Amino acid sequence: MPHISFSELRNWVQCPFYHKLTYVDRITEFEGNEFTAFGKAIHSTCEKLVEEKKNNGAKQYFSEQFEKELSDLINKNVDLKQDLVTSMEEQGAIIVDMILPAVDEYLGDYTVISSEELLKVPIGLEASEDYLFKGFVDLVVKTSDGKYHIIDWKTCGWGWDARKKAEPMVTYQLTLYKHYFAKKHNLDPKNIETHFALLKRTAKKNIVEIFRVTSGPKKTDNALKLLNKALYNISRKKYIKNRLSCGRCEFNNTKHCTR
Repeated sequence: MPHISFSELRNWVQCPFYHKLTYVDRITEFEGNEFTAFGKAIHSTCEKLVEEKKNNGAKQYFSEQFEKELSDLINKNVDLKQDLVTSMEEQGAIIVDMILPAVDEYLGDYTVISSEELLKVPIGLEASEDYLFKGFVDLVVKTSDGKYHIIDWKTCGWGWDARKKAEPMVTYQLTLYKHYFAKKHNLDPKNIETHFALLKRTAKKNIVEIFRVTSGPKKTDNALKLLNKALYNISRKKYIKNRLSCGRCEFNNTKHCTR
């Protein structure tokens, strides 16, 4: 069955024509960079840390994963900035020491249910009966009060301001993860809480910040309406250009797309 992920939905919201180029035509101009390599290495390290519940060897593991991701970029002829790579190596070593203590302090007594759990759940909307919602949930734990907690790791620079923390197209990711995780496991959404964990490269304090994102029935309904709208237009091959997004688009003024 065809499927859609949150990142695909986000790209459609950015520009339906950009969505066509990347998901229908399978064209990409972006091979990755230092930031994507850092993010992948940190995510992998987070998974290992929380599953094993110990910090031993975390710095070495991060270093190995980061080197692996950088090697992949070099093999794709991506030009890397060595000074940025060096600073990221130092920043990563600081972050990994703080991840497990931050999770333990934030959640208290918890049991790991899954990490990188695959969601492939029927969407169940009018315009998308034949579609699945696909996603990978970074971490699911259960606390002693019986609540399930979905946590999504986000690497960033100094952090997020209040506006970004509340932005719908940021928080809808957790809203949809909560909705389809509940459907997959036949759980009451009231027993599921969602959180972002910011892993900050350049912050001087609060380097690992975990905060809750609420998703009640109204917000869930809004997220599902947006998902339904996207799939309605995608299924009917309506690929309208959003010219307000051209300035930050990798295809802007290329052979694939001109204004």
